[in-house]
Amino acid sequence: MGKEIKTNAMRILEKRKIPYELVQYESNEFTDGVHMAEKEGIPVHQTYKTLVLEGKSKEYYVMVIPVDREIDLKQAAKEVGEKSIHMVPVKDITNLTGYVRGGCSPVGMKKKFPTYIDVSARDYEKIYVSGGRIGTSLYLSPEDLLKAVSASYADLTQNTMR
Repeated sequence: MGKEIKTNAMRILEKRKIPYELVQYESNEFTDGVHMAEKEGIPVHQTYKTLVLEGKSKEYYVMVIPVDREIDLKQAAKEVGEKSIHMVPVKDITNLTGYVRGGCSPVGMKKKFPTYIDVSARDYEKIYVSGGRIGTSLYLSPEDLLKAVSASYADLTQNTMR
């Protein structure tokens, strides 16, 4: 790859002196998180995806969950105090966050949204999250991510896998 181009997420982490490791692979198109982790050669179970949801109140929320799990919308709504919550349409992701689908990082969005990290992240010393571009991941401690985005832990995923 040529010269490293920093994303908003990287710049913010560096400004706050939060350590991270950068993992990259060549790609310009969306791929799901499981395949992305496999392409990057990183453990799927430690890789987290960033979802943007909208509550009945019209408030937006960012949820960081394992790539191999599905969000439990009822549980997520309960965790954030909403009556109901739904995924933001893909067509609205870039305008809302400044990131593209598949490259949406919980760090460095256009606006600061309430952010929640699935409680499973506490099981790991470090996790992988999107670095703000397709093919770019950041490897950092969940506690550092929590601080970087003023997040809270929450129980966000379904208990059983399909």
